[in-house]
Amino acid sequence: MNEKARPSSVAPGRPGSGVYPSNPLGESHEGIPTGRDVEWEPLVDFRRLDVSENTIHGAIAWVHGKEVIHSFGGNVLVYGRSMMKPLLMKSFTDVLDDVLTDKQKAIACSSHNGDTEHVATAQSILSESEWGLMQCPLDVPLVQFGRQVRRPRRWFHTCSGEHAALLRGLRLKGINRAGYTLPTSSWFQEYVGQLRDMLHPEWEPLRIAKDGCGLPTVSNTVNELATLFAALVKTKDDDWIWGSMCRNPDLIGGFNRLDSTIIKAGEGRVLAKEGADGLLGIAIEHDDWPEGLGIVIKIAHGWNSQATWYVARAVLGVLGIEFRNPYPLHRQKAFIVSGIVPDVYLEKLETVVTWDEWDPDRDRFQILENQDEGTPTNPHGNEGRM
Repeated sequence: MNEKARPSSVAPGRPGSGVYPSNPLGESHEGIPTGRDVEWEPLVDFRRLDVSENTIHGAIAWVHGKEVIHSFGGNVLVYGRSMMKPLLMKSFTDVLDDVLTDKQKAIACSSHNGDTEHVATAQSILSESEWGLMQCPLDVPLVQFGRQVRRPRRWFHTCSGEHAALLRGLRLKGINRAGYTLPTSSWFQEYVGQLRDMLHPEWEPLRIAKDGCGLPTVSNTVNELATLFAALVKTKDDDWIWGSMCRNPDLIGGFNRLDSTIIKAGEGRVLAKEGADGLLGIAIEHDDWPEGLGIVIKIAHGWNSQATWYVARAVLGVLGIEFRNPYPLHRQKAFIVSGIVPDVYLEKLETVVTWDEWDPDRDRFQILENQDEGTPTNPHGNEGRM
């Protein structure tokens, strides 16, 4: 396209006019399907008295070792975002092993809420004289209770623990910390090499972009991401990643965060990590899957805590891992699409409810013949009751 005709917020020909997309409808690039090109599938729908009001689309992959055993919604190309932190930190496990505490190791793999304990733990990784090296963006806490913090700080950013640990690791490796957020820094090439070892000797990322925190993030398909999380199971005893995250689940996300809740429910046999824009990666040590089970969920439209929670609760429920849901819908109920699990688990899926005993139907006008009956003890008992 002629530079003078390129759409821009800056007048054509002036400095900065070339750093905008060339077409507001989107450009096509060979081998890079956009979200409108892939076959997303419905994962869960929210119904009010039998009528679907919201249908959440996405993709899910199950991988045993390196074998894809189930894929639903297409093998979508996405960025792993913060879901990749346990894998990224594997480049620093050796040098950080003897210098970080167990809590500091956990916060290094976190996308934390930014509460007092999270900030204090992240800050403790670096000396105060090194704080100025931090390049994650200014932010306020992701989740706040009571008095609201209004002054942004780098330490409140959900990725501050990762940045601090990365800077500490670079110093111990003797690598220049200037420009540590750039893909040209030597640690990044080591990280890509580790992903290649887990995936395929000839694997290369199709795109390397700048993540929300400023670090590089690489593109992977959903199947590849699930393969990487299956590898976390096989390598769980090789370093401190698995143990530190499982022993400190509230440092990984925080209060009412899905990954923290899953880690607690897994009791040492499940690792979970959320990623921005609707990603959840789960690594599961399970007797039925001895090579390690990796499951990745991607919500098509991006971040949706309720939808991801319902899908994860159903997926883990068929594997015998149960947890509650802190996000009840308002006069709606969530209903899972059977395609999220392999055929072998379909019968089990029908027994995993998406609601709790304190969350009966409130989407219908009910007139009970016997007012003394009380609330049904069977969680299915209120469905369809008139």
